[in-house]
Amino acid sequence: MAEEFWVFGYGSLMWNPGFDHVQRAHAELDGYRRSFCLSSVRYRGTEDYPGLVLALEPVEGACCRGVAFRVPAEKARDALQYLRDRELVTGSYFERRLPLRLLENGETVQAICYVMDTQHHQYQGHLETMERARIIATATGPAGTNRDYLFRTIENLESLDVEEPEIRRIADLIARMDKD
Repeated sequence: MAEEFWVFGYGSLMWNPGFDHVQRAHAELDGYRRSFCLSSVRYRGTEDYPGLVLALEPVEGACCRGVAFRVPAEKARDALQYLRDRELVTGSYFERRLPLRLLENGETVQAICYVMDTQHHQYQGHLETMERARIIATATGPAGTNRDYLFRTIENLESLDVEEPEIRRIADLIARMDKD
């Protein structure tokens, strides 16, 4: 029998986990930041016109706030298969078990985290903010528009009282593009 486990959501997993869980908690992951640095060719873009989605980038001194989900043992096997099919489809992430701090009680748990492989060809950490905004404003994939992904993420971050200045700058640039 599989054991229960935790999963860290920092992007679409926050608002669309897609697996059964028995607990949802606000959490922090040290040593990583949330960044629009992953070229999306499957969900929010295509091979011909990639979008950009969030990934965890390793950055010394950084801290990423998001949502932790506890998956019970009886659902663990199915949830893990679902997550691997969803997150590891292009090989751009490493699946890691990392220590998360649950904010409600300060407890530290080991959680599955999907971390960007910065050597992968889909890594786009070098892009300037304006280029990220241009891509997000126009890309669309099978899961919907890239801008919907951005704004749903912002809504969820705001509900957690998380400020992400870089993500807000991207949204502001897109709003300016829409006016022009």
